[in-house]
Amino acid sequence: MTEIEIGRAKRARRAYSFDDIAIVPSRRTRDPEEVSTAWQIDAYRFELPVMAAPMDSVMSPETAIAFGRMGGLGVLDLEGLWTRYDDPSPLFEEVAELRGVAATQRMQEIYAEPIKPELITERLRQMREAGVTVAGSLSPQRTKEFAKTVVDAGVDMFVIRGTTVSAEHVSSQAEPLNLKEFIYELDVPVIVGGCATYQAALHLMRTGAAGVLVGFGGGAAHTTRTVLGVAVPMASAVADVAAARRDYLDESGGRYVHVIADGSIGRSGDIAKAVACGADAVMVGSPLARAYEAPGRGFHWGAEAWHGKLPRGERVEFGTIGSLEEILFGPSRVADGTMNLIGALRRSMATTGYTELKEFQRVGVVVE
Repeated sequence: MTEIEIGRAKRARRAYSFDDIAIVPSRRTRDPEEVSTAWQIDAYRFELPVMAAPMDSVMSPETAIAFGRMGGLGVLDLEGLWTRYDDPSPLFEEVAELRGVAATQRMQEIYAEPIKPELITERLRQMREAGVTVAGSLSPQRTKEFAKTVVDAGVDMFVIRGTTVSAEHVSSQAEPLNLKEFIYELDVPVIVGGCATYQAALHLMRTGAAGVLVGFGGGAAHTTRTVLGVAVPMASAVADVAAARRDYLDESGGRYVHVIADGSIGRSGDIAKAVACGADAVMVGSPLARAYEAPGRGFHWGAEAWHGKLPRGERVEFGTIGSLEEILFGPSRVADGTMNLIGALRRSMATTGYTELKEFQRVGVVVE
């Protein structure tokens, strides 16, 4: 791939975001009713290729259950307010009233409350008894501490999600999480990420992960680019990781690892573009934060927003626009791609002549 000269001492590769590309119609079209958006990972089948991001502003046990009943996979943040407080509802109300710099400082204080293992068990039990697929998320730093509690509670899918996760974390301060050893010992499928490059993804796939998250997540609420200078143009990142999936399929003799786009998925067109670049599914946060049922009450934030030493996120106000069902299935009352996400994906697939998500990954794209 052609490199661009930044200066005499530095060259860089050109990369593309979802906003930089567009899907190209093919010679065939179909009726949207003939399109399937079903996705299966391991033994679990979902009618929607959508995971709800493990962010307090998006997922509570109740919204995870509702999302699961609608055909998606709701992932609960097991380091969030729901596992720190018996009833965090008053705190969500308080966060919605905070303004300016005080918001970050107060959120740091709220999230300083220790995580309680018994609440992890209780929240996952609530989801399991509702009959939906149970998924919970921990950061790499907390995984060893709480993994047994999570597995014993009956989780179906284990998500290890961080700003950037590698299979080769080096530390002189503490023994790092050995992903390959950890995943091998678990009896449940593990989804791990984020990552943004071919090589990093290949290493994560070799750990035995069932799925790899591409991107940094929390795109709309992230300030990682301004704080750390680290960013990832998602179209190129998804395509690179899809190439790693293809090569690992050959290397492993047929083991398929799912690629899940996690970041910069703000509108329905981004979902279609993510699949077009090679994603099997997407993880979304900000579109669901606009739901009436969302715990954040129209505000959206991720774990980076309350980091005790170096916050790399912010609390963003989106407001609410409709119910969770309307945001997923319509009818839409806006023309900006924030409602009827699945209807838009179906129409995009139908317009280009594809009936299955795996087929849609072959659709042509252009750089705008």
